[in-house]
Amino acid sequence: MPVNLKPPVAAELLPVAGLSLGIAQAGIRKASRRDLLLVRLEAGAAVAGVFTQNRFCAAPVLVCREHLAAAAKAGGIRALLVNTGIANAGTGESGLLAARRSCEAAAQQLGCAPWQVLPFSTGVIMEPLPVERIEAGLPACTADLREDNWAAAAEAIMTTDTCPKAASRKVSLGGTAATVSGIAKGAGMIRPNMATMLGFVATDAAVAQPLLDRLVREAADASFNCVTVDGDTSTNDSFLLIATGKAGNTPIDDESSADYAALKQAVTAVAAELAQAIVRDGEGATKFITIEVRGGRDAAECKAVGYAIAHSPLVKTAFFASDPNLGRILAAIGNAGVNDLDVDRVRLWLDDVLVSEQGGRAASYREEDGARVMQQAEIAVRVDLARGSAQAAVWTCDFSYDYVKINADYRS
Repeated sequence: MPVNLKPPVAAELLPVAGLSLGIAQAGIRKASRRDLLLVRLEAGAAVAGVFTQNRFCAAPVLVCREHLAAAAKAGGIRALLVNTGIANAGTGESGLLAARRSCEAAAQQLGCAPWQVLPFSTGVIMEPLPVERIEAGLPACTADLREDNWAAAAEAIMTTDTCPKAASRKVSLGGTAATVSGIAKGAGMIRPNMATMLGFVATDAAVAQPLLDRLVREAADASFNCVTVDGDTSTNDSFLLIATGKAGNTPIDDESSADYAALKQAVTAVAAELAQAIVRDGEGATKFITIEVRGGRDAAECKAVGYAIAHSPLVKTAFFASDPNLGRILAAIGNAGVNDLDVDRVRLWLDDVLVSEQGGRAASYREEDGARVMQQAEIAVRVDLARGSAQAAVWTCDFSYDYVKINADYRS
């Protein structure tokens, strides 16, 4: 069961003017579930994205980059096409042909050019994409297109997720009301690097393209690039930000403006909620863990320490067992690559319990206090490096028996 994560309520997910979503059951891998999503954008929408840094990136990632480059020169993106079940990664030239063919099929449905369609896939790696099933499912997607279809769309993009992930916010831009809504999927193979597994956030605000390009990176760095489940960067990670421009606000073209700051806050809040939902729904997760590192020389150093803790199987299994074997956290901090770290100045807390200082166990620490915190479903690990003023946070989960079982059975 996910950690303190409830399915989104459809009525609380806000439509974004200029964008509609349609889903279908295409039987791409399993015949019993909805697995195909088509998102239609009205003309004039601005789109920006960040993608996986995995060198074995999937065919749809390569095609998305190509189509975004073409759209920057010749016109806007008009559709997103998302399939689950098959990742279309590790498929070579045939995978690229399949991704492009799926874009052609969607373009025929919507009356746009193939390069105006962005494809996304998630699922099993190194298996061929059954394009004919996508083609057969697209008419049902088109017939289902609705502005209020966010909840169903969140469900349609799931793989090993146990719960759909969606969020919405309202924001005032110069007195004009604007909406931000988004969906994401992910539960395993989670260690984003400039993106997330699959995440789509849209707003009806009008935003200049250069600022949207900036905002998608800033939002990713403050949300999806702060989470990890198992340390594996997926071949298909993609985070897309869409601005339809239908809210009626004065177009945002100044990064120092109050409107940009307000929109950034709303977009980042939605992205952070989705990113944390992915960790809460991590494969086999029983604990949600926030790792706060302060006192670093820069944020990158703090994040490196946070990830060293979050990626340690010894730390993660101790959290699952509720075992305050907390020397494992010190070992992870020491293994983070901060070569000139003065360990005598480092302090470590579990929630409000001081665990370590002056290079060893804190004089006030009692194991029963550590055990009390370790029993909680939500735990904060706090580290002070005492070498600067920077700080960063990382969100992760524990490793349970079910993580192994889920991934051992993934293709069966």
